Amino acid sequence: MLKFWKKKPTDQGTGDNEEAATQAPTEAKAPEPAAPAPTAMPENILPAEPAAEAPSKRSWRERLSGSTFARGLTSLFARNPKLDDSLLDDLETTLITADVGIEASTSLVENLRRRMHKREFADATELLQALRQELTALLKPVQKPLDIGGHKPFVVLTVGINGAGKTTTIGKLARKWRDEHHQVLLAAGDTFRAAAVEQLKTWGERNQVPVISQGQDADSASVIFDALQAARSRNADVLIADTAGRLHTQGGLMDELGKIARVLKKLDPDAPHEVLMVIDGTTGQNAVNQVRQFRQIVGVTGLVVTKLDGTAKGGVVFALAREFGLPIRFVGLGETATDLRVFDAEAYVDGLLPADFARA
Repeated sequence: MLKFWKKKPTDQGTGDNEEAATQAPTEAKAPEPAAPAPTAMPENILPAEPAAEAPSKRSWRERLSGSTFARGLTSLFARNPKLDDSLLDDLETTLITADVGIEASTSLVENLRRRMHKREFADATELLQALRQELTALLKPVQKPLDIGGHKPFVVLTVGINGAGKTTTIGKLARKWRDEHHQVLLAAGDTFRAAAVEQLKTWGERNQVPVISQGQDADSASVIFDALQAARSRNADVLIADTAGRLHTQGGLMDELGKIARVLKKLDPDAPHEVLMVIDGTTGQNAVNQVRQFRQIVGVTGLVVTKLDGTAKGGVVFALAREFGLPIRFVGLGETATDLRVFDAEAYVDGLLPADFARA
């Protein structure tokens, strides 16, 4: 019989010339009050937020409890299972179904099986405690918060495929760093996707953060080059550059990302200082292939996994950690700006496990 106790919720403007374009950049000012959200395309729809948004009070468990991972584990261990090989077989199926990946799932379960056969667990509750330790140990090495203090301006180049929530993530990062009293500048480098520039301008207006842009179909590398010049002249702390949602299967578009990185180095040999890839948590194992492709072109240095509060299965975070070992900087647990959380391995794992789980 399991014994539980309640734990308190505690996109493509290309050009042959890599020199900066002569087109003068325009800057989106920050009027008051904030402009209304655009209505074109699902990714362009911004959630309605009050002018002074209170920090989200919903716990990690509340955000993650609807995932396939969490529901599967809760169902499995709620049946007061017998501690045997059949339980571990069901656990392996649950992990694979939740997008943890075959290799990671098999490795985890086989380790638990060896320990069970050595009689290290008295019951299923102790096995669950061991599972928590194994999952946390897998994520701990990638729990590395982003430090933007090493360069000024610190240049963050955001990449990712269409629909991952990249531009929205930029808006949320701008809000976060502005609230931490950093001077932030945005570069509207997604000049291919319809309304992407306007979407970023809306986020800039909402957060009172300047946006450097040249309009749709401008050369993306030129926009970001101009933005870095502006950030340096204004003594800005952070420059966050948007890029087109490039399909990783299209080599020409991926080459354009490499061009952006080369152009930035004309002004700062170390830029970009962070290549932050935004991943849709609902894409499952496809996310692994996306990271592999982007990493080859632009040297991804950090990940943001979004949409984990919706229909995401929850396990892809473990698959990414095991496959690449790249720092997971942030996770998206909701629609509002304050729902972009700095990744916390223990909080993430505990949010997936049964609510009445007795921690070791």
